[in-house]
Amino acid sequence: MKLLPLPTPLTLLTRLPRFPRLPGPGLSSALLGATALELFVLAGHVIAYPFGLTPERGRATPSTPTDLPVEAPAAPPVVLLHGFIDNRSVFLVLRRALTRQGRRHLESLNYSPLTRDIRTAAELLGRHVEEICARTGHSRVDIVGHSLGGLIARYYVQRLGGDRRVRTLVTLGTPHGGTAVAPGAGVHPIVRQMRGGSSVIEELRGPAPGCRTRFVSFWSELDQVMVPVETACVVHPDLDAVNVRVTGIGHLALPVHPTVAAAIREALEVEETDEAEEDATPSTGAASVA
Repeated sequence: MKLLPLPTPLTLLTRLPRFPRLPGPGLSSALLGATALELFVLAGHVIAYPFGLTPERGRATPSTPTDLPVEAPAAPPVVLLHGFIDNRSVFLVLRRALTRQGRRHLESLNYSPLTRDIRTAAELLGRHVEEICARTGHSRVDIVGHSLGGLIARYYVQRLGGDRRVRTLVTLGTPHGGTAVAPGAGVHPIVRQMRGGSSVIEELRGPAPGCRTRFVSFWSELDQVMVPVETACVVHPDLDAVNVRVTGIGHLALPVHPTVAAAIREALEVEETDEAEEDATPSTGAASVA
């Protein structure tokens, strides 16, 4: 079956039987354009970076008279988890997009760049999720993770029982299968864990029967950090996953590109619409967004 680009950012996460072929002609010019965009995004992120260094303060739940019924918003909280040597400032564009969607609970977790182990970071994420659920009254959350952040969230979901709390996990340029390109791989232990064949990657390849979390993985054909690029796809027989191919942008642009932000919004909306009709049988598919 041939994969055709969708007419809108992501009108439907259509499950297809195999990954799309990467384009051949025109790739060099597209790569030049994507590289220029990456440099532009990097410059903007350097400016915004200091504003994301301080931890986000959790929003207090407003007090309500006890004699009035309280109806929690249907949409669960969204937790945003940044990548390696980054902070919550990377999600400025996405936060605005989700706020326009009507999300009342958007929270970011800053983990220290000195964190040496994905498992430790996943435990921290688990404590953060529990605190959010207790504070907001929701039993589940959605998570959006960029790069390493997506891998930390997946470890929490798949290995630490986080599927009980995480309804949907959206990953952006995350090395699910391990990447052959990892800056500083010989220096920082947590980056070495992102390489193919690491103990963490092998753990994630293990069985995950009954996992309740849905995965939506955005991967780019021009992502120079993911080698091979398909390593950013979730491929696991036990997981309910959709892999969304993004064209024309690189690794740094994934969390800030307006089209990707719109696609993430639609992905979460689809999950809300289909939640009552959840199929217990996991499926792996692919979709495309230009």
